[in-house]
Amino acid sequence: MTTMNIQDPATQTVTPRALEGVKVVEMGQLIAGPFCGKTLGEFGADVIKIEAPGAGDPLRNWRLIKEGTSVWWQVQSRNKRSVALDLRQQEAQAVARQLIAEADVLVENFRPGTLEGWGMSPEELHVINPGLVILRISGYGQTGPYRDLPGFGVIGEAMGGLRHLTAEP
Repeated sequence: MTTMNIQDPATQTVTPRALEGVKVVEMGQLIAGPFCGKTLGEFGADVIKIEAPGAGDPLRNWRLIKEGTSVWWQVQSRNKRSVALDLRQQEAQAVARQLIAEADVLVENFRPGTLEGWGMSPEELHVINPGLVILRISGYGQTGPYRDLPGFGVIGEAMGGLRHLTAEP
């Protein structure tokens, strides 16, 4: 992980970044969760991304490929360390719980119910880490009639009425 503290040229003192010392575990893939993790990392958080073994985050191979990897991946994965865990396996879930037990923040963007299916509901995670901040990102929230539908930014923009800003109403 690259650290880029800000140096004041007048005093030659180094100012730590705002989230220096904050530990983040990022679980999920593609855009929303990784974007959040990247942003926290840019502010100095120590971000550990959990990826599936083998192919890893699908973003690694998404769209424009340069020198064997996606430019999107290079942007979204900066300021992170990655670990490969098959979260469908109990042993990998135990490793994830150990990482989460030592973290300040968990970012996840799986479909609603995925963490619960792995025995990692917010209630269960707060037993091992009472101070854990959990950010859950999904297209339509964790409850409600649309919770199981996939969600992407353009769908939210269209449903939320933002389409009129970028196209004809």
